[in-house]
Amino acid sequence: MIQDRVIVIGGGLAGTEAAWQIAQAGVAVTLYEMRPIRTSPAHHTEELAELVCSNSFGANNSDRAAGLLHEELRRLGSRIIATADYHSVPAGGALAVDRGVFSSDLTRTLASHPLIELKRGEITEIPQDSIVVLATGPLTSPQLTEDLQKFTGMEYMSFFDAASPIIVGESIDREVAFLASRYDKGEAAYLNCPMNKEQYLNFQQELSKAEQAELKDFERETAKFFEGCLPIEELAQRGEDTMRYGPLKPVGLFDSRLGDFRALENKGKRPYAVVQLRQEDKAGQLWNMVGFQTNLRWGEQKRVFKLIPGLENAEFVRMGVMHRNTFINSPQLLEPTLQFKSKKTILAAGQLVGTEGYTAAAAGGWLAGTNAARLALGQKPLSMPETTMMGALFDFISSASPKHFQPMPPNFGIIPPLPTKVKNKRERYGQYRDRSFADLATWKQSLQPELATIN
Repeated sequence: MIQDRVIVIGGGLAGTEAAWQIAQAGVAVTLYEMRPIRTSPAHHTEELAELVCSNSFGANNSDRAAGLLHEELRRLGSRIIATADYHSVPAGGALAVDRGVFSSDLTRTLASHPLIELKRGEITEIPQDSIVVLATGPLTSPQLTEDLQKFTGMEYMSFFDAASPIIVGESIDREVAFLASRYDKGEAAYLNCPMNKEQYLNFQQELSKAEQAELKDFERETAKFFEGCLPIEELAQRGEDTMRYGPLKPVGLFDSRLGDFRALENKGKRPYAVVQLRQEDKAGQLWNMVGFQTNLRWGEQKRVFKLIPGLENAEFVRMGVMHRNTFINSPQLLEPTLQFKSKKTILAAGQLVGTEGYTAAAAGGWLAGTNAARLALGQKPLSMPETTMMGALFDFISSASPKHFQPMPPNFGIIPPLPTKVKNKRERYGQYRDRSFADLATWKQSLQPELATIN
């Protein structure tokens, strides 16, 4: 499909990066941003790529997940990361920016590009006869959200992100946690962390008094509709046994290492309470804490959840969250190229697809923009090597379980394992980095001269 103009909807980090990559490929692009014609409850300016939360893009060292993603994007010619580097401010080991200057610089840069037309105004329907990149973010307007629901055929999308923490499997103590299904039915698909009465009561008390994060006004309005998805700390506050008759119920769960479950049941040997972990990825490297959606501050989550037997040394790749966040069920809807399965000329990027963090949004914008340009030029869309952080992230959001899909930040838990197991975490992450750089270089070389614009 050859077209002379691509449409990008949304002027956040993903949309800004997408528009730049499209234009750099020699394709004209119209970038729509609804601000200031229509405002959002989170933004304060009309600038492109406004950083609405922190001014930090996360750790900058390439043996950290965010830092590896930064470096991959540098090697791919990301405008967002180049501008962040130029306007960086001291922040220890993190990449942080002067946010006002950062956003205004990007706005001027895109507005002055001869192939980019910046239009201010709200788009309420997805254009069906053009190549389109949807990058409207977690606060997609109600009208466009309604049209997106019609387009995807989904009656429900998540408008309030109530997600449980995700833990690296290697950090779970398998001497304590046991693999089992309830009443030994079907495949043993859950790791179970058993508690005796003393452990449970201590956990319940600490959870009840842990400090919560404060919701913004517009998030608090949304949260009232989710009585059926209560934070775990609220359940703890409702009484000593509430969790034991809810997500921590021990009924039918027995450690087969101690004997047959029927014999253990007859002897009353089941745990007093059980925290269940569900496999999050196809390789079994990540595990989700079932029923642990939470609004606790992140430091409090780590403190309290490490009281659970078997999780004393847990490594969290995503903390539990509860906030306003529109995102689509990407495993059901998207290809790893970020194209919609049902209509390949429409792509999506940013938090809308279920990635978390500034750098992940830029990465999605890079891939969606690159592929939109390639479609416009009649070329085949690209998917990234899964051994890179970018490739692993987009493979995850397009292949995770649709039933349990929740947004995911960049982390080493989603990258395919090394050929030889490395116990030392820093060394293991360093080898992930080295493999990523080597495979990215090979991938780029295989695509030349198609990617001549990539530095």
